Amino acid sequence: MSKEIIDDTNQSMTKAVEHTLHEFSTLHTGKASPSMVENVMVEAYDSSMRLRDMAAITTPDPRTIQIQPWDKSVIQNIEKAIQTANLGLNPSVDGVIVRIPIPELSGDRRQELVKVAHRMAEDGRISVRHARKDGLYFLKEAKKDGDLSEDDFNRWEKEVQKITDKFVSQIDEHLKGKEQELQQI
Repeated sequence: MSKEIIDDTNQSMTKAVEHTLHEFSTLHTGKASPSMVENVMVEAYDSSMRLRDMAAITTPDPRTIQIQPWDKSVIQNIEKAIQTANLGLNPSVDGVIVRIPIPELSGDRRQELVKVAHRMAEDGRISVRHARKDGLYFLKEAKKDGDLSEDDFNRWEKEVQKITDKFVSQIDEHLKGKEQELQQI
């Protein structure tokens, strides 16, 4: 019973860290990455679709994102969606391809992105702490129901704190790496 609670808590914390890493990957660091635009919502076919679901997104070089829609009739919709997504990117249509040059980052913009990365990391830490709170709640319920002795409860409580510390330190390590990446370019 308590092992399942620990496993569920561990799984929730893993998802929180993975989500934080995905959020980090969307930060514009001056290097082209498909993740910068893949979740842009494009109005097409009387609905809203993610860009990655309607086009091939590649990076032919470190400073360019290239988008090739599977249906050429939506190319203007893609260009408009990227412009209105407020990503600081300026797409240009080149026949059947949308090219997005990635501009150099200014010093102020780099500092702004570092602050955004810190907010993303804090959101990740909060998610990890929520998972800890849920795990401790279920352990307390098991103890209250008589499924867990006081000694076992204390042991599992320490285990939950240990894995919480591990996942928070993972987020902190990735944040340091992202800060360096943002300031080096």
